Amino acid sequence: MSEKTILRALKGERLPVPPVWMMRQAGRYLPEYRATRAQAGDFLSLCYTPDLAAEVTLQPIRRYGFDAAILFADILLLPQALGADLWFVTGEGPRLSTITDAAGVAALKPVAAIHETLAPVYETVRILARELPRETTLIGFAGAPWTVATYMVAGRGTPDQGPAHAFKDADRAAFSALIDRITEGTIEYLSAQIEAGAEVVKLFDSWAGSLKGADFDDFAVAPAQRIIAALKARHPGIPVIAFPREAGPRYSGFARATGADAVALDNSVSADWAAAEVQKDGCVQGNLDPRLMVSGGAELVAETRRIVQAFAGGPHIFNLGHGITPDADPDNVSRMIEAIRG
Repeated sequence: MSEKTILRALKGERLPVPPVWMMRQAGRYLPEYRATRAQAGDFLSLCYTPDLAAEVTLQPIRRYGFDAAILFADILLLPQALGADLWFVTGEGPRLSTITDAAGVAALKPVAAIHETLAPVYETVRILARELPRETTLIGFAGAPWTVATYMVAGRGTPDQGPAHAFKDADRAAFSALIDRITEGTIEYLSAQIEAGAEVVKLFDSWAGSLKGADFDDFAVAPAQRIIAALKARHPGIPVIAFPREAGPRYSGFARATGADAVALDNSVSADWAAAEVQKDGCVQGNLDPRLMVSGGAELVAETRRIVQAFAGGPHIFNLGHGITPDADPDNVSRMIEAIRG
């Protein structure tokens, strides 16, 4: 295991060629994914059918030889396991039943009950741990509590996370109780993924950027610190990647504040700034603009090489600044990898 390049980078090693994987690397830009998705019938059935979820996780590894595979699942499976109704509307995305007050928080299932719903996810991890190439790292993941809460409060994704901010501002104690319940559930969920074979776990805080000041400390930093500390106490040596997307200047110091082994960066911050301000604390991951996977060309190659060079002085895992989009050209992924490794 010590020979796996991503694990070496997460331990702080500067490598001559950075390891690479992509957020949403198993997804709609690949024809083989679309075929398997059609076989499953719907998105949630794909998530909860271990053989098919493992298959779509393996597809980009077979095609591109990424250094890591990330478990195919969804951040909203945890709220469903806690008792929220969850469904997906074609062309629009997820919908959940909403929680808007203390009574809604109190009505959630106890954290101990989540494993019955999430058992198929753990089986997917076990399949992947057996079937992945020996050199490929298996990454498990969960949504960070703030981001998960924004969906649980609004019942869907929102442009500004306004409903969650309104709940937080109207009844901070009740909102904090919701964050606590999600935090406790996330610890148990990720711990079970690790027990099933995940070698690294990642916390996706996709909406961290809408938190400011003390709210960022209370609802982005503190839950991440609590989750990471609990996981490392249970599973000594387990690496954790944190992704407080659009944190801007708050990326600086995030690893120190939370105990994360790496901080993933979106493409709104420059690689040169992050090399000076974030990489000094350890490994960084990122941060190519996903739009270049659509447009391709010389700009894709040049920007890929520029990011590799910017982070060459320290530990770095190459990735996009956000997930690859369905309209990306699969050939551009090959061009990116060639620019990194070639």
